[in-house]
Amino acid sequence: MAAPLVFDRAFDPAYGTAVEVAPGIRRLTARNAGGYTFHGTNTFLVGTDRLTVIDPGPDDDRHIADILSAAGGARITHILVTHTHRDHSPAALPLQRRTGAALLGAAAHATARQPHASEVGSLDASSDFDYRPDLVLDDGAVAETPAGRFRALSTPGHTANHLAFALEGSGHLFSGDHVMGWSTSIVAPPDGAMAAYMASLDRIQASAETRYLPGHGNPVDDGPAFVEGLRAHRLAREAAVLSAVAAGAGTIRAIVEAVYRDTDPKLFAAAGLSVFAQLEWLVEKGAVATDGPPRLDGRYAVA
Repeated sequence: MAAPLVFDRAFDPAYGTAVEVAPGIRRLTARNAGGYTFHGTNTFLVGTDRLTVIDPGPDDDRHIADILSAAGGARITHILVTHTHRDHSPAALPLQRRTGAALLGAAAHATARQPHASEVGSLDASSDFDYRPDLVLDDGAVAETPAGRFRALSTPGHTANHLAFALEGSGHLFSGDHVMGWSTSIVAPPDGAMAAYMASLDRIQASAETRYLPGHGNPVDDGPAFVEGLRAHRLAREAAVLSAVAAGAGTIRAIVEAVYRDTDPKLFAAAGLSVFAQLEWLVEKGAVATDGPPRLDGRYAVA
């Protein structure tokens, strides 16, 4: 039985300062705090005299200047990107222009399924369609850098192109937004998919690395145990959604009101996207039926 899931929200972003989180690994947090980004996006600098930068963050001149300042006299040789949301990848191209570093990692942005017409605007607002890597790292591919060997793990779910990076021999895994200690990951169709997210929890848990360095918040010191808690949490949420539908909650709004009774109504929109992802998966499994393709304004019933 999984231990209760406890989130770590006691985080000091130390803006402008590169904080050592492990020998040879420093964290620099961007000044883009928000409801979805916590205190900001974590950029990691790995190495000493020649550096690999992981998730350079938003296209913000001040954050890019912070990265260059933290590098000091060291040369940035590689930039790795976990996924292409606007808080993680847009600084990659301007940083590459400043440093000549090789840009590796996630593929160009793509959705988990074909977007409905009403979903296109939200994708444009959240996704980095300008990102183009020099090399896409497939699952299991290894990036040889002066800072170490980084093995890519394909972890779709939060986005279709999400990767995690294991720094071989260190015990550390850069988990992007797939596993974070401060909150569950947002899985919002059509960008992400719940079935893929759950399969990726298995994938990441099976990796030999046990300490996770996420895209937001503090390190997760016992990653596999935390993943077990995340899995149990999602399955409990699925059961709650099924129970609400069985009780007659036939729309996402009604399901949210039933399942998220103790949640601030200001967060109902985000909760609705999470419920939508759960429902898409339940429809795929044949547990729930809908009037046409699953959609935010659709009606749902127990199959």
